[in-house]
Amino acid sequence: MPVKEKVGIVVSNKMEKTIVVQVESRFPHPIYSKTIVKTRKYLAHDESGECNIGDQVLVQETRPLSKRKRWKLAKIISKSSLIS
Repeated sequence: MPVKEKVGIVVSNKMEKTIVVQVESRFPHPIYSKTIVKTRKYLAHDESGECNIGDQVLVQETRPLSKRKRWKLAKIISKSSLIS
């Protein structure tokens, strides 16, 4: 069974070993064909604490690590130009 992966932007890194990743999904409306954008936030495990706000990251689904944390950081795709 393949591992689920999502690409998103880090919106918070204020917790220890945890980041909040915002994932955006775009799809056409079934009737009106207008593009709809839905966002969802996931808590992901960042063991080394290397992510900063604005970084684009790849997260993988994993076993439950806490009440809301079910994802782990797989890799950082691109670093942010923001200084945090």
